[in-house]
Amino acid sequence: MKVQEIKFDCKHFKGEIPCVPNKLRDKVCSSCDEYVKIETRILIIKLGAIGDVMRSTPLLTRFKKDYPASHITWITLTPEILPKDMVDQPCRFDFTSVYKVENTEYDIAINLDKDKEACMLLQNVKAKKKFGFNWENNHVSIATPHAEHKLITGIFDNISKQNTKNYMEEIFEICDMKFNDEPYLLNFDPNLAVRFKFIAEELAKGKKIIGLNTGCGKRWQTRLWPEAYWTELIKKLQAQNYFPLLLGGPDEDEMNRKYSSETGAFYPGTFSLPEFIALSSVCDCILTAVSMMMHIAIGLKKPLVLFNNIFNRNEFYLYNNGVIVEPPTGCDCYYGNTCKRGEKHCMKDIPVETVFLNIKSITK
Repeated sequence: MKVQEIKFDCKHFKGEIPCVPNKLRDKVCSSCDEYVKIETRILIIKLGAIGDVMRSTPLLTRFKKDYPASHITWITLTPEILPKDMVDQPCRFDFTSVYKVENTEYDIAINLDKDKEACMLLQNVKAKKKFGFNWENNHVSIATPHAEHKLITGIFDNISKQNTKNYMEEIFEICDMKFNDEPYLLNFDPNLAVRFKFIAEELAKGKKIIGLNTGCGKRWQTRLWPEAYWTELIKKLQAQNYFPLLLGGPDEDEMNRKYSSETGAFYPGTFSLPEFIALSSVCDCILTAVSMMMHIAIGLKKPLVLFNNIFNRNEFYLYNNGVIVEPPTGCDCYYGNTCKRGEKHCMKDIPVETVFLNIKSITK
């Protein structure tokens, strides 16, 4: 076989190692019947938080529909969350990946982050079409006019408060497309979920399992619902024949152990991200503040009761499978890390009964 016979444009081609058809079936390019020509090379730059990566995955469904012979590279800080069957080349944001990306030619390149490093990367990438945010004259800029709305609402709070578009509408608009309810895509392993079936089968004993994500991460502590309210809600759920399941990561571990000790609610501990997603899949409903948990619930298509106070509620799209609960007195801390009301924190104005009734309504 000669080098001229190698199908460098095949979707299976690796370059430095044998492709899967060769490795498993001894196929070679000159006679391979599994050749799939790459028609469109697409790069997605979305570095940010895990939740932000999750809620950008609806783009994959559209790209695979509009460009069925595409090869998609996604560079991010958390490639492990990307759906393996939809992203051909998941890349961790590091020197090696950036070097590869900057030396590859793409048909379409998209940057959804306004972070300087992400914008600089798009600026340096070679692509026929670029969408989103780039770097120009030593500052963040826009690759096309479609990104103007998202840029402006991201840097001016008073304009952001007037926004009526949800996040998916905004990122599809950035890519010159219209959002049509394309779903979240999670890297969900059903085999892992089998490990947690005992919760439903042996512990809940037929009761509705209500996942309670009691924390909100470290960045936006103004979203926390008071501890006494959580305890009261747990007891009310138990009295009404529900099975509360405490959920959280290392930041919530101490708090969840306390709630479990005080109420007897089941708390299984902390897990890796794939395990946590599998654990969440056993829930019949999930209650959370705006966090990674919200995106996991949406990705799993679980009924969702969502606390919100400091964000524009229009930003969220729950796919007609959730309700947003906010302080009836409003909030004075738009995207704020500290509460201007001090001890009169607005989250204290969300009654336990209101939350319970929303859980009851959405789990019918």
